[in-house]
Amino acid sequence: MKFAIIGAGGLGGFFGARLATAGHDVSFLARGENLAALRRDGLTVLGPDGATTLPVHATGDPADLGAADVALLAVKTWQLDAAVAALPAGVDAVITTQNGVDAPAQVARTLGRDAVLPGVAKVIAALTGPGTVRHVGGTGSLDIAEWDNRATGRVERIRAAFGDAGIGTTAPGDIWADLWAKFLFIAPAGGLGAVTGATFGALRDHPETRRTLHDAMAEIERLARAAGVTLPAGVVDDTMAFFDRQPAEGTTSLQRDIAAGRPSELDAWTGAVVRLGRQAGVPTPVNDVLHAVLRLREDS
Repeated sequence: MKFAIIGAGGLGGFFGARLATAGHDVSFLARGENLAALRRDGLTVLGPDGATTLPVHATGDPADLGAADVALLAVKTWQLDAAVAALPAGVDAVITTQNGVDAPAQVARTLGRDAVLPGVAKVIAALTGPGTVRHVGGTGSLDIAEWDNRATGRVERIRAAFGDAGIGTTAPGDIWADLWAKFLFIAPAGGLGAVTGATFGALRDHPETRRTLHDAMAEIERLARAAGVTLPAGVVDDTMAFFDRQPAEGTTSLQRDIAAGRPSELDAWTGAVVRLGRQAGVPTPVNDVLHAVLRLREDS
């Protein structure tokens, strides 16, 4: 199967490397020093079991991507419009992987819903240098579905390709519930982590930050209910238990970007909680404070 990976950062590099190693035809769209390193040295993935390096096809010109069966949008939310504009012609399926709940609709406004497969990616991977991705934790997973959750041949073929590559994937009962469930985890962890500068281990071990994290998650659960999305009973407690199982040294991309002074996904994470809360009339006081502090930091 032919894959176009739009964005060769942590997530795109990790999943793209897995697919290429399994023998799939993979092309990366990258830029700058990262592109130069990929062309010169290949893609290196540093993981719990050591380092692997493989030659890859990387380009900075969308026209050089060639035809593809599947495009994986592995960019930040603020880069989505440019990523959609760079898609190869005739691609059959476009997978969104962004954290948050708005990305599929943003892409569908240009491509139409039939082209978009909402995806839920779960992996801790980051670009640590040009052409180098560090992966922390388990094998990583990527669940996808059609917009209306129906079973189709193209989804089954893509899931089979993921399975060949050792990428965990399941058929979700409701992809939208899964997107919101991940949002419930990532937005509070990202916002509180960025405000405090603390790792996952520190956030969960201190009673005050643990309580704040729980309350921020509960606000998102109420938002999901107001949006007509049914999350599992006990989702907040289950998410806290999931958080407890993550590597103690873990952080989110939002935290890392804000700390480094890079453009961040604040508006799509904590900002979206605040915006959706106001639209639905659902109070989000914890997330309001996190967003206000981080906006001040980004604007300074």
